[in-house]
Amino acid sequence: MLMKSAITSTYSPTGSRNFFLNLLKKSTTLSHLTQTHAQIILNDFQNDISTITKLTHRLFDLKATSYARHLFLSIPNPDLFLFNVLIKGFSNAHSISLYTHLRKCTHLKPDNFTYAFAIASASTLSDEKVGILLHQHAVVDGYGSDLFVGTAVVDFYLKNWRIDLARKVFDKMPVRDTVSWNSMISGLVRNCCFDDAVWVFERMLKDGGIPLDSTTVAAILPALAELQELTLGMEVQCLAIKLGFHSYVHVLTGFISLYSKCGDIEAAKLLFGEIRRPDLVSYNAMISGYTSNGESECSVRLFKQLLGSGEKVNSSSIVGLIPVFHPFGYLSLTDCIHGFCVKSGILSQPSVSTALTTVYSRLNEIKSARLLFDESFEKTPASWNAMISGYTQNGLTEAAISLFQEMQRSKVSPNPVTVTSILSACAQLGTLSLGKWVHSLVKSKNFESNIYVSTALIDMYAKCGGISEARELFDLMVGKNVVTWNAMISGYGLHGQGQDALKLFSEMSHSGVTPNGVTFLSLLYACSHAGLVEEGEKIFQSMILDYHYKPLPEHYACMVDILGRAGQLEKALKFIKEMPVEPGAAEWGALLGACVIHKDKKIARVASEKLFELDPESVGYYVLLSNLYSVERNYRLAASVRQNVKKRKLAKTPGCTLIEISETPHVFTSGDQSHPQASAIYAMLEKLIRKMKEAGFQTEIDTALHDVEEEEKELMINVHSEKLAIAFGLIATDPGTEIRIFKNLRVCVDCHTATKFISKITERVIVVRDANRFHHFKDGLCSCGDYW
Repeated sequence: MLMKSAITSTYSPTGSRNFFLNLLKKSTTLSHLTQTHAQIILNDFQNDISTITKLTHRLFDLKATSYARHLFLSIPNPDLFLFNVLIKGFSNAHSISLYTHLRKCTHLKPDNFTYAFAIASASTLSDEKVGILLHQHAVVDGYGSDLFVGTAVVDFYLKNWRIDLARKVFDKMPVRDTVSWNSMISGLVRNCCFDDAVWVFERMLKDGGIPLDSTTVAAILPALAELQELTLGMEVQCLAIKLGFHSYVHVLTGFISLYSKCGDIEAAKLLFGEIRRPDLVSYNAMISGYTSNGESECSVRLFKQLLGSGEKVNSSSIVGLIPVFHPFGYLSLTDCIHGFCVKSGILSQPSVSTALTTVYSRLNEIKSARLLFDESFEKTPASWNAMISGYTQNGLTEAAISLFQEMQRSKVSPNPVTVTSILSACAQLGTLSLGKWVHSLVKSKNFESNIYVSTALIDMYAKCGGISEARELFDLMVGKNVVTWNAMISGYGLHGQGQDALKLFSEMSHSGVTPNGVTFLSLLYACSHAGLVEEGEKIFQSMILDYHYKPLPEHYACMVDILGRAGQLEKALKFIKEMPVEPGAAEWGALLGACVIHKDKKIARVASEKLFELDPESVGYYVLLSNLYSVERNYRLAASVRQNVKKRKLAKTPGCTLIEISETPHVFTSGDQSHPQASAIYAMLEKLIRKMKEAGFQTEIDTALHDVEEEEKELMINVHSEKLAIAFGLIATDPGTEIRIFKNLRVCVDCHTATKFISKITERVIVVRDANRFHHFKDGLCSCGDYW
């Protein structure tokens, strides 16, 4: 009625274009537009391009895309401006079809707006080739240097993870405005290139001629939050106050998230209090802030307050409420949130189901996570990533790889997050062939410029035995963060190359990258497995005195391991007793392990008593003590320890060994007879043992069960899983081929000695990864120098 009275009161019998343009501008509902359209037809303006273009524009504003399409089809000779409105309005495959129609079926030529809108629409498609082709068309038509087109191209490449191409286009743009700088910063943040985003932001400030706006400030804040750069964030806050943006709600909301993620929840609360009328986004940021800081009770209270205000919550409200970062102890809350989502119908939102999948995975409720994933109406790349990552984090690497393969079959394109998760699974399982295939996928998708993907590749190669390939990739990387350096240092430690790890740490120090707790742990680990006692002690002292880092239990345990492996057991015990914090199972466990290596029953008894008190359910400590007694031939005490294990119903992790032949994994257990080629394997093993004995090999039987005959002990030792895997590798590969095997437990003394003999007899390089490190066997020697 309101629209009808407006038409009646202002209607001029002659009608005018300006009258209808003004009426369209005032229309706020689809009903208003349809009434106005009727009047346009009655007044014979249905073919007036300006009027119809404005009507089309307003239809898109009200999401009436089907109506707009039919209206367009009724126009006999649409002009370029109308085409552009349609291309921009659809922002999907229809836009590309219109662009194609414009070029092939009309005399019109695309302009800079046509290309900008079409390229923006290409961002929504799964095939990046369309956008690349549009970019080429724009260049050919002379719009390669256009600011509007350039900004759209940069945004397109960033949305398709093509960071390298986005940088090239951005750097070659002759003119850049605030919008283009903002697109680059926000796009880098979206791609998790936080350091790069900060660098671009600093470049923008140094440029001086480009004014910052509130969007610039809001865009950089997530990067600072992820990098934990609170000091720099405070500087940006001062800049926002100076420029007059600080009071803007979306800027204040960004600062709430920044302070929350940097652990200053009190400052976040103060900022939230500064907002006179918080909108839903602000509420969501504060809810998420409480949750991410482990204050789920406060988060729930604020969520209830939000519901009580009558505001309708959205998916972001729920995602912020879900205790993803501090899940332990909140399974009941997670179940309640899950129930709320089901009742409110919000579970169908992919972000919600993905967050719930993530939290269930972190709570080790993997069945609940998978059920939620399977029941998800829409599986986005993020939901696939959450489930793959969940499997990987819970050690279910084969399930992770299987799901990744299912994702491939479902034609869902993996992104850098997917690739990072699956590379982690490959690293855990030691599947080098799959890792190399993923590497080829990375190259085809041009993900190599993503720092997280490159770091995951380095980690995968190092953990799959390819330390030289890892270093090659490391050297090719232009930008390296602390995680990248840690991956390479850790890789050297895993391969027993302690001096290389220390040398790399020196390079890291000169590069300006600040080490963290993982860096020091990796260095101490490297020193431990290379016998670098003095160097390890220096690193430990430097960590405390130079870098002011407070050691964690694992750092203390590594120092005990360094001293213990070197035979300095009394010094290791003294170190434990003088620790400024109460020693735990990690430190005493490292000492017990060293006692077994050096056959020290006295200190072993002290360590084991502490361990059985601190961690009575860990079977590993009982096994270590039993092995020590067996080595000393004190079978009575060994039996007593094993009997204790049986009484407590503790189960020892069964040993198994994996070997890949022609990209197919084969897993062996001790005494395994299930392999199709079992007869040939055992024949090869018998042949090897005969030749080894001729060369002077003697079976190490001390740690075998004491209550069987000597000959039977020897037979038991001879069929350990790694020996079976090596025998199979010898019959399944060509002479001279390197053999790589992966064992889930620490390699035993007998298998270690046997592998040295086998490498000499067969003239093969044999690479073994056990639970602790890599062993490279060649010509009868091992890279560990028998120090493992």
